[in-house]
Amino acid sequence: MARILVVEDEPDIALALEDDLRVDGHAVEVAADGETAASRGREPGWDLILLDVMLPRRDGFEVCRALRSAGVRTPILMLTAKTQEAEKILGLDLGADDYVTKPFSPRELRARIRALLRRGDSASGEKYSFGPFEVDFVRAEVRGEGKTLELTPMEFKLLGTFVRHRGRVLSRDRLIELTWGQGTYITDRAVDTHIVNLRRKLHDPPSEPRWIVSVRALGYRFDG
Repeated sequence: MARILVVEDEPDIALALEDDLRVDGHAVEVAADGETAASRGREPGWDLILLDVMLPRRDGFEVCRALRSAGVRTPILMLTAKTQEAEKILGLDLGADDYVTKPFSPRELRARIRALLRRGDSASGEKYSFGPFEVDFVRAEVRGEGKTLELTPMEFKLLGTFVRHRGRVLSRDRLIELTWGQGTYITDRAVDTHIVNLRRKLHDPPSEPRWIVSVRALGYRFDG
């Protein structure tokens, strides 16, 4: 059972989401505006935040930015009626882990939620070091250069995928399968966006990559 914060201002949609998630066995609480969401989202104990974009007082993009700036690492799944790719990329750039475009099917939404809630399969106590960085799979942390890196949950899972398959070229489809889970729909562009963000936090410029190397027409390889 996961504890999920649903942020949705349309009462009928919020009720439907709450009922559906409760039937799936989750504990659900609802926030109806962005200001409340920015405050409640900082509370410890959430396993997932389901965040609508169009909200009163503060939109979902602002809420996402505020939570990530405050160091909140809870997975964020954005709900958006916007169909422009730029809007979806903006959400990912701000730290969202995934998005679903309205209207969506309950089955699709449950699949996205399962993918975000799925825990890594690392052995207990496993750590991995490369360069100045140490990946702690138990604590879900990356430490290096005297500090803990502020990775989103999906960025951490993506790095974990690279570490476990280091030295091997992974296509975008394979990265999606290993990181987001089979049956999850996410675009190649979204995968690239997560990699851009991860590279930036690892100080790994794409022009001269040291850790995450682009392999032309094939995908990416982790050389850590």
